[in-house]
Amino acid sequence: MSTSQQPDPRDRPARLTVGVVGAGRVGPALAASLQLAGHRPVAASGVSDASRRRAAQLLPDVPLVPPAEVLRRAELVLLTVPDDALPDLVTGLAETGAVRPGQLLVHTSGRYGAKVLDPALRAGALPLALHPAMTFTGTPVDVQRLAGCSFGVTAPDELRLAAEALVIEMGGEPEWIAEGNRPLYHAALALGANHLVTLVAQSLELLRTAGVEAPDRMLGPLLGAALDNALRSGDAALTGPVSRGDAGTVAAHVRELREHAPDTVDGYLAMARATAGRALASGLLKPELAEDLLGVLANGGAHGTHGTHGTDGTDGTDGTEGTEGDAR
Repeated sequence: MSTSQQPDPRDRPARLTVGVVGAGRVGPALAASLQLAGHRPVAASGVSDASRRRAAQLLPDVPLVPPAEVLRRAELVLLTVPDDALPDLVTGLAETGAVRPGQLLVHTSGRYGAKVLDPALRAGALPLALHPAMTFTGTPVDVQRLAGCSFGVTAPDELRLAAEALVIEMGGEPEWIAEGNRPLYHAALALGANHLVTLVAQSLELLRTAGVEAPDRMLGPLLGAALDNALRSGDAALTGPVSRGDAGTVAAHVRELREHAPDTVDGYLAMARATAGRALASGLLKPELAEDLLGVLANGGAHGTHGTHGTDGTDGTDGTEGTEGDAR
């Protein structure tokens, strides 16, 4: 059969009615992706004006109703609320009789596995934890980004195939996460993605302060290359003054940050210490060069008076900085 003769996905068997409890940035996008796979969104809940706008944009003509009514109308319910709100929501829905036997109940929290849905399980629901490892904007671009996105999947063994099938229908790649590993899994993603946004935003602000007119254009290629190198090579991709042991440069950085952006100093020192530890462990930072650097970091950026760097907190004048062109 040619592509033009493929059946409409809405004609496939076993299509489900879909509801969304919590029309934040995630829920409407997931429901829209399920709609592309032939499922039918029928209800959503949202209180804020932003939630209502997102639902109207991504799920047009889908009515906004209270959470209990969403569960009454839908066979597959996406619980897309903040992590801290999820346990009480599940307990409340189960205690009020909103949960129906055989209903697929899916939460998208990275922190929790399937056990947080135990109150609904006791009411006969089928519990699934499907966490998309993606950042969401609340716009239609999110649906496109789900293509190839990894999902952290946790579910009872008998529902594993159903969970993985739903992820694949949303365009994602299922990655099985054991129940007990969910908090560590989520911490890893937060460290890599959420904190990255903070670091990049701080870097943009500092470049503007330094007089750079287009800091985004300057950072884009550099950060893209650094990310690619890190994913390919891990610690071997480390560059810059910390991995070289340039204590004077690091001390100069901290002085400038204390003057122009004091709120960034603690973060700079913490990341520099972590980088130094990894560079030492991987052999990139020579122990004989690490002493001055670790002293600077231990002293909160104050530069000592010994070692091969300049004693006034500068880099010295012997021209040994290197010209390999890496990020400084």
